[in-house]
Amino acid sequence: MEITSTPFLNQEDYSYFHSFFQEVDENPVNKRTKIDEFEQENNSLNEFLEVLDDKKIPISKFQMPNSETEIPNLEFEKRASEMADWDQGRVRKARTASPAAYHGGETAVEDGGGQRRRLWVKERSKGWWKYHDSDECADDEFRKAFRMSKATFNMICDELDSVVTKKDTMLRMAIPVRQRVAVCIYRLATGDPLRTVSSLFGLGISTCHKLVLEVCVAIRAVLMPKYLQWPDQERVQEIKTTFGSISGIPDVIGSIYTTHISIIATKTNQEAYYNKKHTERNQKPSYSTTVQGLVDPRGVFTDICIGYPGSMSDEQILEKSALSQRSKLGQLKNTWVVGNSGYPLKDWILVPYTHQNLAWSQHSFNQKVNEVQKIGKDAFMRLKGRWGCLQKRIEVKLQELPMVLGACCVLHNICEMHNEEMDVDLRFDLYDDEMELDGGRGISVNALQARDSIAHNLLHVVTMGTSSFSFT
Repeated sequence: MEITSTPFLNQEDYSYFHSFFQEVDENPVNKRTKIDEFEQENNSLNEFLEVLDDKKIPISKFQMPNSETEIPNLEFEKRASEMADWDQGRVRKARTASPAAYHGGETAVEDGGGQRRRLWVKERSKGWWKYHDSDECADDEFRKAFRMSKATFNMICDELDSVVTKKDTMLRMAIPVRQRVAVCIYRLATGDPLRTVSSLFGLGISTCHKLVLEVCVAIRAVLMPKYLQWPDQERVQEIKTTFGSISGIPDVIGSIYTTHISIIATKTNQEAYYNKKHTERNQKPSYSTTVQGLVDPRGVFTDICIGYPGSMSDEQILEKSALSQRSKLGQLKNTWVVGNSGYPLKDWILVPYTHQNLAWSQHSFNQKVNEVQKIGKDAFMRLKGRWGCLQKRIEVKLQELPMVLGACCVLHNICEMHNEEMDVDLRFDLYDDEMELDGGRGISVNALQARDSIAHNLLHVVTMGTSSFSFT
């Protein structure tokens, strides 16, 4: 029974219907009872129609109104529609469209019971990422955004594919591996806010943050054992030979350096991360964590120590590092690690002379040490230059810092091994990292004698080279 076929009654008959529906609707709690009563009364509908016949109502009263006829009361139309539904034993409920329908984001899926559910998914533009992931994007443009060539990026995606891949679900399609890796690398490379990363890749802000951490964990688990490891004996010999040709100092296996990464003040133990030098320069309280690294002649990290508080000196960090443990196990015997004046002189660490009025041999030795030390410092300059997130206060939780910093070091090694050139505009000057060592406590006599011997031999080599050059 539809509204369009409902006859229009006179005032007396309409009052009869209206009073009945009013009675039904007075008490919503007893509506079901009223409906049942109405169904019983409806069985005598034929009797009611006979009453209408007795009233001799003209047939014209039941015709649909034309444009000149007054439109019937809307309340009556609503009641008549409900009556038609009650005749079928149910009451219709109006359905309103989901807000997602107006934003183009409504998706229908089937749940376990076979019923369709509506999901609200916000549509975001992925145009920027689709362009950079296509053949239309030039390699130079891709390198500017991700600090590496497409070939190196593809290699990283292939290496991480088995770990990063997620399966599609009934609710949504999984984010592709390339997009996952790209979100992480772009965030590390530029240090842009998550809101910016979200708009470029067409993903939610929380999703981008989650992807960065997940891919960093995968890089540390899968790529670190391959691209950041202690060299074997053959590689150690190559490193010694190369450093020897650069500086003339024999048996050097690496240049060591420690840098500071600014962080947000921790809720607890703030004094441990308080950085005095950064505070004096910034004129406001500054906090940092540290990254200690040993570098080979190519600028590739062979050992890193991450996460110690910024208030610790280079010497204190060194004592707690795995590199110091290697020396205690005898793995650094007959080798030298070259550091700056912030490190102590040891049987396996060479540092420059720091006292006044240096002899000629000591001055020459310092020059050679600085040449080796410059290799380590330049490597850290490229590390911070490539990965812009290290140039500002890094906005991750303290317990998540080692994963992010470790991923940056691994990606640095991959770029160095694949000869990825860094733009001159990305050059970053290190500052306030080097700390003078307080005193000369704990220096062994053997270490002093070994350094003096190396300084004397270097001067002898220089003198012989000068004499030979003068003679010719």
